[in-house]
Amino acid sequence: MSGKLERTRCRLKAHPLALDATLAAGVLACMVAGSFVDPHGANGVTWGVRTPGPLALVLMTLGALALVFRRRAPRTVLALTGTISVVECVVGDPRAPVAMAAVVALFTVAATTDRPTTWRLGLLTMTVLTGAAMLGGPLPWYAQENLAIFAWTGIGATAGDAVRSRRAVVQAIRERAERAERTREEEARRRVAEERLRIARDLHDVVAHHIALVNVQAGVAAHVMDKRPDQAKEALAHVREASRSALNELRATVGLLRQSGDPEAPTEPAPGLSRLDELVGTFRSAGLHVEVARADHGTTLPAAVDLAAYRVIQEALTNVQKHAGTEAKAEVSVVRVGPNVEITVLDNGSGEDQDPSDGGGHGLLGMRERVTALRGTLTTGPRYGGGFRVHAILPVKTRTATTGGSA
Repeated sequence: MSGKLERTRCRLKAHPLALDATLAAGVLACMVAGSFVDPHGANGVTWGVRTPGPLALVLMTLGALALVFRRRAPRTVLALTGTISVVECVVGDPRAPVAMAAVVALFTVAATTDRPTTWRLGLLTMTVLTGAAMLGGPLPWYAQENLAIFAWTGIGATAGDAVRSRRAVVQAIRERAERAERTREEEARRRVAEERLRIARDLHDVVAHHIALVNVQAGVAAHVMDKRPDQAKEALAHVREASRSALNELRATVGLLRQSGDPEAPTEPAPGLSRLDELVGTFRSAGLHVEVARADHGTTLPAAVDLAAYRVIQEALTNVQKHAGTEAKAEVSVVRVGPNVEITVLDNGSGEDQDPSDGGGHGLLGMRERVTALRGTLTTGPRYGGGFRVHAILPVKTRTATTGGSA
């Protein structure tokens, strides 16, 4: 039953002129039927005692025809039906309910305009119709027909204003729901973009580090293959170890992209400063002289800060390996200074390609994004007298960690 009513309602909305014509026919039928009623009969309200005159029938027909166009020109229809009602009140049969058409037109105006306009037009219609009936009509001013005109015009304006207010509330709720949906979609897209950027940084760090080591060791193996086979075997072993480490880290990073129904992702924890010696060992095996100095006094860092510190050192040493020359030396220091931990990587930079940023890669950009995301600072640049310097300041307590602790 509800489905049929909904389909009927949709069809009527699709043809508003037909709906208004049906409404006008119903109003005309009510007006004609009301004109046969005598409220002052001997036995109370009687039916069929009197019949409407020709003028009343004409005015009722004109008022009903005007209602067909109430949606297209509501104020014009109100003015026309109001004029017809005044004419009926003054020169016609005051008991003919021609004012019903004016009430419907006033309802339409109130439902389609703002409240101040409804008040102005409603008071004007009530005053004109009631005043014309009381002062110019043949009935006494206190007749119930005159008071009925006042009451019905007020009801029409009030009902139309209520309908308009309800439509405005429903529209506001719908707009808020649509805005909330758009906000959720934008937030989801932003989080996806941030996650893609984080994974891209991790992939860059892993690939750049291990491929640089593989490249160096492969070059060493090719250089000493004929004269020093033992040293070539050692270099190839380092190549195999670096490639295995690269595959493991790539598997752990790409595992984050799996869906819930995919095979279980690796559960190996993300690297941090606890694996700094292992990281430095891979560079030393590749022939880079690295010295490490730590004064962080056993500080326990949040996972995000620990990973960022590890990646900054990894990327900086990778740049030293690629750009600073074969005789380069690097110094790594990790120092706790107040609420921050400071990471410094220095090299003596004897190679021709001193500045890693000249290569057009994304290493320094990735480091800066990591540090900035944790509300830290990163400074990079050439050193006086040769070499390059990378200095990062990371907060020991990030905003996320602080919020979680307080909660």
